[in-house]
Amino acid sequence: MVMHKQATVGAGRLLMPDLDYPLIIAAVALLGLGLVMVASASLHRINDAPFYYMNRHLIAIALGLVGCLIVTQIPVAYWERSGALLYFVGLFLLILVLIPGVGREANGATRWIPLGPFNLQSSEFMKLFMVIYIAGYLVRRQLEVALSVWGFIKPMLLLVIACSLIMVQPDFGTTTVILATAMGMLFLGGVPLWQFAILIGLAGTSLAGLVLLSPYRLQRVTAFLDPWADVENSGYQLAQALIAFGRGEWFGVGLGSGIQKQFYLPEAHTDFLMAVIGEEFGLLGTLVVVALFAVIVWRAFRTGMRAEQLNQRFAAYVAYGLGLWIGMQAFINMGVNVGLLPTKGLTLPLMSYGGNSIIVAMLVVAMLVRIDYELRRPVSAVVRGAQ
Repeated sequence: MVMHKQATVGAGRLLMPDLDYPLIIAAVALLGLGLVMVASASLHRINDAPFYYMNRHLIAIALGLVGCLIVTQIPVAYWERSGALLYFVGLFLLILVLIPGVGREANGATRWIPLGPFNLQSSEFMKLFMVIYIAGYLVRRQLEVALSVWGFIKPMLLLVIACSLIMVQPDFGTTTVILATAMGMLFLGGVPLWQFAILIGLAGTSLAGLVLLSPYRLQRVTAFLDPWADVENSGYQLAQALIAFGRGEWFGVGLGSGIQKQFYLPEAHTDFLMAVIGEEFGLLGTLVVVALFAVIVWRAFRTGMRAEQLNQRFAAYVAYGLGLWIGMQAFINMGVNVGLLPTKGLTLPLMSYGGNSIIVAMLVVAMLVRIDYELRRPVSAVVRGAQ
């Protein structure tokens, strides 16, 4: 089944396929702005190769486009049948990255599997696989989830296994996003409020314990509370990001004219890209980015509600989960940049430099487009395409 342009009769005009264009336009706008800002933030980093990061970012976008074309051709029913398999594939990749000699270490973390010139970050793909698996579980076990504690505990056990492997890498930020997304999906799937409250308490206690037992995480939290207390050490990143936003004021200093990205602000092209946007485009540019992410989350939840009305519950839960994931990760990244949250090491979806992050975020958009596309078609056509 191919998504293609449809010709009109008589008028000789071509109609665009019936797709979710607000979602597509918002995603393309974020990708384009992200490419420009990655270039702006990284041109000075390698003197003899100023376009190194931008070129790699372009390659990631190209690979993401190929992935999008593939995903938009796959019926949603296929993902529903493959949920358990995808979970175990993700689990295998998480274990593989921890095997000595297989996983690649950088900055004290072992998160990547070298594949020639490309490094596979298994935790990024596990986010997507977990959303698909939990959506399928909620469909298969709806009554059990709503009426039985065990029905609620079973997916949480699998979630804990995956998150534990991610924490060994270590990757606290990704663990937080996966847990929050899964809990949101379970709540929308009918988990009783008292069970959800207990889960929130247990998750909060566990995350607090991880912070207290790890000196570097505790240092991040204390630095977030008062970055100016140790501005030359633990509070350096946040202090420089706040200075960048301050310099930007209302309309920014202009594209390419930012100072903080020039070795004052660490990871300017990845985790702190939003601070560069704030400095060069000011409050106005920051609000535009927030609005574009809001459009993506809105369209995801709108798609989910339409799927629920049509009794397409798997599609609904996937759309809700993907919307929660993108919205939550964007919120956490922005919160870190402006000092609302401790440093997590999370990229800004669709924008920050990072091949795996860009590719997976584009696949998320493609899945939302595919779900919306199927919802607009007659039920008989969807069933035929899934066979």
